[in-house]
Amino acid sequence: MMLFLHDASLYLLYAALALAVYLVIERSIFYTHAHRQIQNLLEAFQVRSSLPDFKSGEVGAVLVAAFAHGVQHSTSQKVADDAAEQAYIRVQHKLNQNLWMLDTIVTAAPLLGLLGTILGIFDTFTALAKSGISDPQGVSAGIGTALLATAVGIGVALICVVIYNAFLAKIERLGDETKLVLLEMSKQSAA
Repeated sequence: MMLFLHDASLYLLYAALALAVYLVIERSIFYTHAHRQIQNLLEAFQVRSSLPDFKSGEVGAVLVAAFAHGVQHSTSQKVADDAAEQAYIRVQHKLNQNLWMLDTIVTAAPLLGLLGTILGIFDTFTALAKSGISDPQGVSAGIGTALLATAVGIGVALICVVIYNAFLAKIERLGDETKLVLLEMSKQSAA
């Protein structure tokens, strides 16, 4: 039974790693696409050309909607500032979407690995109690297998924490670019 639980913890760690890989691919594509949209908007405002069309729900669409409905047609600076702030908050929400899962994996993977190790060592000691110390090599192999769960858990957490921090840095850069777009919008509406 304990061996089954040990194996289950390893499978959960592998599933967490697969989820992390999916999130890395999905967020990387999203951030690249969002960066292009923001750059296209900046260029459009700087050369005073028409704004690009974006699909509903995209970062660019949120910013264009803020410009079209709040910043451009506002009667006061406060209304324009509120529209810009709302757009910034919506963009930040989209940029941070699903990152909580990566943060949870960073926290849970070492603990799940430690649980797998404890269950594996418990199983090894149970087998040792039944048969005695007749096979030291078998005991060593059992402990080695048990420690695999800790190694996998720490490895998954290390990979995820590096990626998570890289994503946070990317979100900060995209947030700064979003602020630049919103400032350009304010200039356009004032002109």
